[in-house]
Amino acid sequence: MRAAIITISTSLSEGRGADESGPALAEFARGIGAEVCATETIPDERPKIEWALRHYADSDSCDLVLTTGGTGFSADDVTPEATRAVIDREAPGIAEAMRLASRPHTDKWMLSRSVAGVRKATLIVNFPGSPKSIAQIGAELAPALPHAVALLHRGQADHSHGS
Repeated sequence: MRAAIITISTSLSEGRGADESGPALAEFARGIGAEVCATETIPDERPKIEWALRHYADSDSCDLVLTTGGTGFSADDVTPEATRAVIDREAPGIAEAMRLASRPHTDKWMLSRSVAGVRKATLIVNFPGSPKSIAQIGAELAPALPHAVALLHRGQADHSHGS
């Protein structure tokens, strides 16, 4: 399973500050068995986000594209809109699970606008821009994401209900 990690932050893309979320997301991806084939930091600009998502899904043939940042309420938080523009189908259960995983840790869990969906055979998931949140949410998503990718690529996977 090949994964691309995209950090979405105007300030980080301009070299202001150190990216902590991208490396945290890459560590999560490796933890679920993914080979991290690309990491990139781009500004909070919808055309650039859309281009990157299309590139890693279509040209780079990544199985999984994980983004961090741009999912809040600020005017420049446009990651969900960019993601919806490029996906073929939404995966609402993943986004719902992300918000529910945040609930025990913050009273602002419902403010996340994260989106997840499928573009052709690539799963795209928007994570928040906090390394701590990535770890909390990642722990909940870890069993499901490799299974989802397997379903996209083979049309079948182990459907057992055991642990």
